[in-house]
Amino acid sequence: MVARIILFFALIYTSAITYFSLIVMDFKVSVVGFDPTDKMLHAGAYLFLAFLWKLYLLFKNSNFQKYTSNLYWVAFASFAFGMLIEVLQGTLTSYRTPDWWDIVANTTGVALAVLFFIAMAPTIKKLRQKIA
Repeated sequence: MVARIILFFALIYTSAITYFSLIVMDFKVSVVGFDPTDKMLHAGAYLFLAFLWKLYLLFKNSNFQKYTSNLYWVAFASFAFGMLIEVLQGTLTSYRTPDWWDIVANTTGVALAVLFFIAMAPTIKKLRQKIA
């Protein structure tokens, strides 16, 4: 039941990232063409994206043996999703442009989520053993 709730939120969140990545944004703050606030938002958004999907797999799969492989699949899928969004911004819209710095920021957020789950793996494993 918990896995289904997390899946619902993960799908809604993924849809929201897609939507907000492809609409016209009327505001922009930049320093010599680099927008640090925008990049922090990208990193945070993709950190939470990877976090939600890994959390879903954590609750869905009771087998801890797949913990690491699922984590890497989530990381890869989140990275690929970010790349796809950048390509879509360049091909589907005339008002958005792909940005390599966005990809770097997205990847940073995903990497932080991976590091979090790697650091928390022993604690999560202990909690799962107590529950089972």
